Amino acid sequence: MTDNVSSYKFVYSIRFHGNQKAYSFGAHEAEFTYEDQVVVETARGLELGQIISEARNVEEFNLNTELKPILRKATERDLANYERNKHDSKDALASCQALVKRLNLDMNLISAEYTLDRSKVIIVYVADERVDFRELLKELAGQLKCRIELKQIGPRDKAKMIGGIGPCGQETCCSKFLNNFDVVSINMAKNQLLALNISKLSGQCGKLMCCLKYEDENYKEMRKGCPKLNEQIDYEGNRYRVTNMNVITQQAKLENREATHFLSFTEAFKNYKKD
Repeated sequence: MTDNVSSYKFVYSIRFHGNQKAYSFGAHEAEFTYEDQVVVETARGLELGQIISEARNVEEFNLNTELKPILRKATERDLANYERNKHDSKDALASCQALVKRLNLDMNLISAEYTLDRSKVIIVYVADERVDFRELLKELAGQLKCRIELKQIGPRDKAKMIGGIGPCGQETCCSKFLNNFDVVSINMAKNQLLALNISKLSGQCGKLMCCLKYEDENYKEMRKGCPKLNEQIDYEGNRYRVTNMNVITQQAKLENREATHFLSFTEAFKNYKKD
């Protein structure tokens, strides 16, 4: 049985292979050090993780959930089992893939992973519709001789697991450092006055790029007091349409049938009042 938060004296941050997110685990003694490989109890079962912090007193944290325990420093046997599980996970994935094909199931397998004690194998997949995998579970459990957990993920999680290079030429944000996915809306592209070409605004996951959110607040702040694009305004006694705005250089393009002006925001919108 897992102890309550208050029964632990120390807290460590631990990261698992292939996951940038850090998780907190409890210990009774400050016996572990930075970069130690340790065996921990998780909701999935026993797993191997790496400590990425020094021991911290539990009283420093306002924790209102149970901490899972660090069971021990990883032994040579634990490390050998981990490497064997990594190898066998490839075979488990291949076996599952063969069954998916034979049963004609509409699901795309992403990965398979054994828990350290091999009590369970977690298979991750993507599917557009709900999949009836009862027969798959039955046959696969018979082949692998352990519990099977099928975990469905969305396209953004898939992109995070696979990784890749974004249109900026850098590693995708999701695979490099993002732990959680924020909501990204088309309004964020509008705030930045980007052409609403969904294919160019989408990442490899097919969803709007996460980076659209990074500067959204800055763009909204810089556009305060400005008209909308294509709105008509008065300038020097004439009516013009705002056909272009560059919030970085603070320049606007005003046009009518007689003239075109390239002006600073201060000059172009000095008489503008929002309705």
